[in-house]
Amino acid sequence: MTTANLTAPSVEQLAPNLKAKVEPGALATAQMAFLAIGVLLIGASWFSGHFYFSYLVGYMGVLGIVLCALFFTMVQHITRAGWSVTVRRVAENMSWTILPLLLLFIPVLIGSHDIYHHWMDAQITDPKAADYDGVLAGKSAWLNSTFFFVRVFIYFAIWIALAWFFRSNSLKQDQTGDPAITMKLSRVAAPGLFLFALSITFAAFDWIMSIDPHWFSTIFGVTYFAGGYMAFLAFTILLCRWLNARGYLKEAVTTEHYHDLGKFLFTFMVFWTYTNFSQFMLIYYANLPEETHWFAVRAQEGWGAIGMILIVGHFLFPFAFLLSRHVKRSGLGLSFGAIFLLVIHCFDMQFLILPGNTGGHGHGAGTENGAEHAHGAAGGTFGEQFGEYLHNVSWADFGCFAGLLAIVAGLTIFNIRRTNLVPVRDPRLAESLHFQNF
Repeated sequence: MTTANLTAPSVEQLAPNLKAKVEPGALATAQMAFLAIGVLLIGASWFSGHFYFSYLVGYMGVLGIVLCALFFTMVQHITRAGWSVTVRRVAENMSWTILPLLLLFIPVLIGSHDIYHHWMDAQITDPKAADYDGVLAGKSAWLNSTFFFVRVFIYFAIWIALAWFFRSNSLKQDQTGDPAITMKLSRVAAPGLFLFALSITFAAFDWIMSIDPHWFSTIFGVTYFAGGYMAFLAFTILLCRWLNARGYLKEAVTTEHYHDLGKFLFTFMVFWTYTNFSQFMLIYYANLPEETHWFAVRAQEGWGAIGMILIVGHFLFPFAFLLSRHVKRSGLGLSFGAIFLLVIHCFDMQFLILPGNTGGHGHGAGTENGAEHAHGAAGGTFGEQFGEYLHNVSWADFGCFAGLLAIVAGLTIFNIRRTNLVPVRDPRLAESLHFQNF
């Protein structure tokens, strides 16, 4: 009498030629190089004279990538996807960089009174006083320093707990091959996605939207997520290509997987456009001063040119470029599209964050009373507006983004070197290894 095999087959049985782990010492130089580049860029940005806003641009851009790696992991479990198993370990290792990102949030906390001074340093006075601000008074229960710091702890507690749970159980399955772990992760993914949706939405409200406490948008968290997920897909494509070039994941992440990643990259580029257009259209149609001033500020100080760059670079060009099946199955074409969209993602973060500091760095007294406080006039040619943008922007606004992205790359490689490259005992590994697009 024989007993049923209650464990999933190993990667050695399914793909004997697949490299399951990085050789000892391999990729260590690249890991240290990425980390060193990141530290040097951020350190140099400190001396730019306007570090905190530049750092927030980079931090929020990269945080979205890491959080969406966690989202990708949970979605694969709740949908019980087979195609993505060989890609999922990269996302799991990327999501676990959320722990050091908690430490990297410290500069934002230190600079919080510079970034969020409109409400952190506001004095709620007598309603009859001339300087009374009814909006800040109404939001003071939420927008206050104590509750702000408490929410930071809550958000990171949720993200770290979810990232640890899914990654640690996936690594445990590498050892045991227990299919029950897959079912457990699928069940936990449902409440996990609910907590993720709430936490990333309110974090976007707290850390970006509250720079201008008079403005509000209920869809803002979705627009931030859409851009972050697009950037995550671009970063994952480039990281997997980089590993392929060094002899890893060649048999595991194939043209078929890149084709699907390219489809998702295209989809979330369009989704970002849809959510941003929905936000703009409703505000434009209603034409309420408390809503339109956010866009009015972003039509001045050269930001109108960046708005046009986002329309063309975040939608029109990548829509035409990535639409082709051949581009998504081309290593060079898909890599170019991924790099392009990562750069555009940096512009997007600047557009969201920097005009809240009056158009750039040190050019004005604030936007707390609406667009009339923004310096410079809207209009002019694209070249004139872009020249004004270059005058107001700092190299550090790009340097912090590149530096933090390099740090996350180095930390992800650090995690990759210490785990199997793919979930070697996942019950759906065979499906992923033999996945084909039709």
